[in-house]
Amino acid sequence: MLLTIPDALTPEQVAHARQKLAVADWVDGRVTAGHQSSLAKNNLQISEGHPVAEEIGQMILGALGQNLLFISAALPAKVFPPLFNSYSGGQSFGTHVDNAIRHVKGTSHRVRSDLSATLFFSQPEDYDGGELVIEDTYGIHTVKLPAGHLVLYPSSSLHNVRPVTRGARISSFFWIQSMVRDDGERTLLFDLDEAAQRVSSEDPNSPLAVKMTGIYHNLLRRWAEV
Repeated sequence: MLLTIPDALTPEQVAHARQKLAVADWVDGRVTAGHQSSLAKNNLQISEGHPVAEEIGQMILGALGQNLLFISAALPAKVFPPLFNSYSGGQSFGTHVDNAIRHVKGTSHRVRSDLSATLFFSQPEDYDGGELVIEDTYGIHTVKLPAGHLVLYPSSSLHNVRPVTRGARISSFFWIQSMVRDDGERTLLFDLDEAAQRVSSEDPNSPLAVKMTGIYHNLLRRWAEV
């Protein structure tokens, strides 16, 4: 499932993040790439553990922890601390698949990457190129979202970032280990949850909404790893 989550951050949060990111130290983005990815990766990144990355990362995680659409879609068990990258001057990231396991630097914690997320900090009109291109069983999807919007997609997907030929594309990226690792099962649960909520909003006393909610939780009980 590929899903756009609008307004994951408020305009005020985006502005605060941009101000902080503008004065942070940026390094070669290959510091977090695996062997294969490092051959295709050409961008800048803020080092893991940098105070700005930790501050803005906590802001992102706090916002997503209150975002019902994100929680319903991702069913998060663990979230890798958000990282930050910048593309400009023709920089790009060739086609690749994200590593299956991500190690949280300086800890013994590991996160299985079931879902990948990109949160945009630059407005689309501020740069040319830089589209996130995601390939899945339904075809090729091109993503370029307003600042504060987030895209969520399976980490198993082939994806790339097209060259940025004008301006700068600044974003956060991170991975989620879901309670339900199978994308097909997660998608069924998300669709069922959405349908149950719609029925309930139209008729709060609907027996059908109660039954659908029961089915949802019984499937979650069957599939979830906690």
